[in-house]
Amino acid sequence: MGLAMCPLCSDDEDIEVVQNLEGGRRRVRHRCGFAWEHGEPTDPKKQPSRSISDLKARFPKSEDVEPGVLERANRLKAQFLATRPGLDPEVAAYWEKYQQIFSREGLRAGDLKALKDFANSDVGAHPGNQSMFNAAWNSMGDADAAESTRRTIEYLLYGPDDVPPEDRLQQLLDGTRSFAMTGFKEALLTKVLCVMEPDRFLSVLKYTTEAGGKREIARMVYGLDLPAPESVNWTLGRLVFWSNGLLRELVGEGFANQQHSAAFLWWAKDQPGAPG
Repeated sequence: MGLAMCPLCSDDEDIEVVQNLEGGRRRVRHRCGFAWEHGEPTDPKKQPSRSISDLKARFPKSEDVEPGVLERANRLKAQFLATRPGLDPEVAAYWEKYQQIFSREGLRAGDLKALKDFANSDVGAHPGNQSMFNAAWNSMGDADAAESTRRTIEYLLYGPDDVPPEDRLQQLLDGTRSFAMTGFKEALLTKVLCVMEPDRFLSVLKYTTEAGGKREIARMVYGLDLPAPESVNWTLGRLVFWSNGLLRELVGEGFANQQHSAAFLWWAKDQPGAPG
């Protein structure tokens, strides 16, 4: 199953999974409102179910990078660190503010304006056009939209311990939780993780996109082919977490923070001589 793209707008941003269908297909909807069925039916006999531990064991690892490719990436890193400053100090203050807002106590306080502002802010990470979220917010009204957004963030960060965080993320992406806020999807959910765990999450907010997500960066900088999110075995939620961990390990130390690391990856993917 390829990357979903709106057939009307030729745009792959802000595409929401409306329903998982039998046979591996999905009904998806673009922010323009157009909805369609995406993907080819899969043969379950050819796609055996695998446990999460088995899938994670099969996920690419840092030692899979070819020595020559790793040497090139390390040269680019040295070049970047010698010429590029660290992160804008405005980011640290802004994210510290939202660490308080997204704490258990802060979420209960229900700062309506802060929740909507977060979805539309580029400070620290650019989540892209959020017209679907904004339209849903305006349609629902401030109180209901803020409550849905609060519960979405609360479930992602503090949901039941027996559901791994990557699977909680997937449930929110799929919309299987009735309270999930419309339009508050991958980019915004990943941004929340970046804010709350700034030493862990890179501010690359999409797993795969034509503009360059974690999957494209892994290929263009480190020559690794990461799994397609549409596979019936992998889920996007797991791939978001696992690709972040892989890139963090590969990028290594020497950066001011993970946002600085992400800036390097964004820059490195566009440098000449990318792995074939």
